[in-house]
Amino acid sequence: MILNTPPMGWNSWNTFGNNISDSLIRETARVMKDRGYLEAGYRYIVIDDTWSLKERDAEGRLQPDPEKFPHGMKALADYVHDLGFLFGMYSCAGVQTCAGYPSSYDHEFTDAETFASWGVDYLKYDFCYFPANADNLNRYATMSMALKASGRDILLAACNWGSGEPWKWMKSIGVHMYRSTGDIFDNFKSFSDIARSQLPNFCMSGANCFNDIDMLTVGMYGKGNVGLGQVCTDAEYETQFALWCLLGAPLMIGGDVRNLNEFSEKLLLNPGLLALNQDAEGRVPQTVYRGRVVHSGPDVEGGWKEYPDTGLTLFKHLSDHEFAVGYFNFAPQSGEVPFIFADAGLPGTSGLAFHFTDAITGEDLGVKRDYFHQMLPAHGCRVLKCRIVKA
Repeated sequence: MILNTPPMGWNSWNTFGNNISDSLIRETARVMKDRGYLEAGYRYIVIDDTWSLKERDAEGRLQPDPEKFPHGMKALADYVHDLGFLFGMYSCAGVQTCAGYPSSYDHEFTDAETFASWGVDYLKYDFCYFPANADNLNRYATMSMALKASGRDILLAACNWGSGEPWKWMKSIGVHMYRSTGDIFDNFKSFSDIARSQLPNFCMSGANCFNDIDMLTVGMYGKGNVGLGQVCTDAEYETQFALWCLLGAPLMIGGDVRNLNEFSEKLLLNPGLLALNQDAEGRVPQTVYRGRVVHSGPDVEGGWKEYPDTGLTLFKHLSDHEFAVGYFNFAPQSGEVPFIFADAGLPGTSGLAFHFTDAITGEDLGVKRDYFHQMLPAHGCRVLKCRIVKA
C-alpha cells in the first residue's frame, strides 16, 4: 500500500461512542456520497469500538454483535465498497478494547485473517489494557506483519497515544499513520494543545506514515461522545480544520455528517484547505513564528495586554512553486500575528515579494514586500497561498 497523502474519512467514535449500528453506517455512507465527501477525498468509513460481542466464537474468532450488525460485517463492507468508499474497523493491541471488548493481543494473525475475509481496508489499532510486561513496538510490528500476511491491503492506523515517541519508529515497522497524543475532546483547549504539542515532531511525518493528531470535532458543538459541555465557535472550528490541513494530518471526520450545519459542511469540503492537506509534495510546514500575541485597546488596563506563546505562523512549501501561510491566534483576545518573509527564506535584499490569495475564499490580496502581518480575532486564523514575484 502506498499513501502519498494523508488519509481522509469518517470515524464513528467522537459522536456515537457505543451507539453504532449497521443502519447508521449505511446511512452515513449514503449521505457522504450524496453530499460530495467522497468526491472531495474522504474515502474511509470507519467503525470504532463496541462493534463485537463480549466473547470470541468457539474457534477463537471475533464476532460482530448481531443486534447492532444483523447482516454481518462482510455485507456491510460490500455495501460501503459499492458506494465507492473503503471500509474500516477497530481493534486494540491490549487484551481488551478501551470499552472492554475482546482485543487482538496474542490473536493478531487470527484477527487479521478475519478482517481480511470481511473486506476491511483500514484498522484503527488502540492501546488500552496493554500488559505492563509487553513491548509496545513489537506488538504493533506484530499486527503490521499479520495484516500483510492476510493477503489484503489494510491500512494500519496505530493509536498508542504517543507512548514511546512513536514518530521515531512507527514508519520502520510498516504503520501507515500513528496517534501521537491522547484523546481529543470537543473544545478549543483540547485541539489546540494537541496540535501545538506535535509541532516539533511533524518533520518526521510524511508519505506512507502520517502523524495522526486524532479525529476532527468540527461541527459537533458540544454534542456526542467527546463533548465536555464547552461549545466551540465557528471560528474555533475553522482554526482546528486549518491546523490539521496545514500540518498534513489525517482528516477523519468525527461529527454526524447527516446533521452538520451549513458552515461545518462547507468547511470540511473547502477545496482550498483540502488542497493544502493533499498537496502532491507532501511537505509539512515550517514554524516561522511562535510567540506572543498583544491585545491593545481601551478594554485593557494600560492599553495593552500580552499573551505569551499564543501566536503561531506556519509556512508550507507546496507543489508548482507555491506556498501556504497559516496565521493562528490562540489568545482569548484579538491581536496581531506576524509573518516576516526573511524567516521563510525570502529576505528583502532578494528583490522579490509574495503575491497572496486567501486559501479559503480565493480573494486576491495583491503583492506584499518584506512582511505581511495579520490582525486576528480571539482563537481565530487566516490561511493564505502565495507565489514569488519580482518586487
